[in-house]
Amino acid sequence: MSVITISREFGSGGNTIAHEVAQRLGHHFVDKKFIGHILGQYGYVEFDKEYESLPGFWERFDAQREKQRDVMVKLLNQVIQAVAQHGNVVLLGRSGFEVLGGFADVLHVRIQAPFAVRVRHTMEQQKLPLEQAETLVKENDKVRRAFVEEFYKVPWDAIHAFDLVINTAKISPELAASWILEAERLHIPLHEPNKPTTASLHVDRILAEAISDELHCHQSHQLVTA
Repeated sequence: MSVITISREFGSGGNTIAHEVAQRLGHHFVDKKFIGHILGQYGYVEFDKEYESLPGFWERFDAQREKQRDVMVKLLNQVIQAVAQHGNVVLLGRSGFEVLGGFADVLHVRIQAPFAVRVRHTMEQQKLPLEQAETLVKENDKVRRAFVEEFYKVPWDAIHAFDLVINTAKISPELAASWILEAERLHIPLHEPNKPTTASLHVDRILAEAISDELHCHQSHQLVTA
């Protein structure tokens, strides 16, 4: 398996699980901070700040700025593809499940939990009162839903795009990580002969070098299927 994408609901424990999976596999871990560094090299230093802030990333874009928004998302997709082409990566968030949805050697995982459970986790982790935790979870859900549904035209809560969906209200982070590792071990790209692999991606050479530099790795991890 070349790439694992992990999509998660806010407060579901997806960050912890993604870190654990990457560590146990010895894979590169790529998250919003990593992608922000790469985007910053291309002039979009405010992408993550805009994305995360409220009243909402999308609400502040008018018609005149729509083109700029499209360019930013296009570049985001190119970065995700370049990361996947590098190989041996656990990619957290940033709609990786949709950008890389057509490739046989990518395992797509969704980490989720009921709202009340996520609020409780947020209260415990960030030491917040109930009302603040509820607001924070709702705001993050709003931004992530808008991003995915606006640009990728898929429902945020749809499960058909994922190979494995885990409810952390019932499954511990340790067990979730073990399930993902087992799924990665058993998933063989050749089982989907009609789908390309990430080795077929055409990535800009300069972007690929920037990815390798940021990962501190210039080794190819692509699977050999012949």
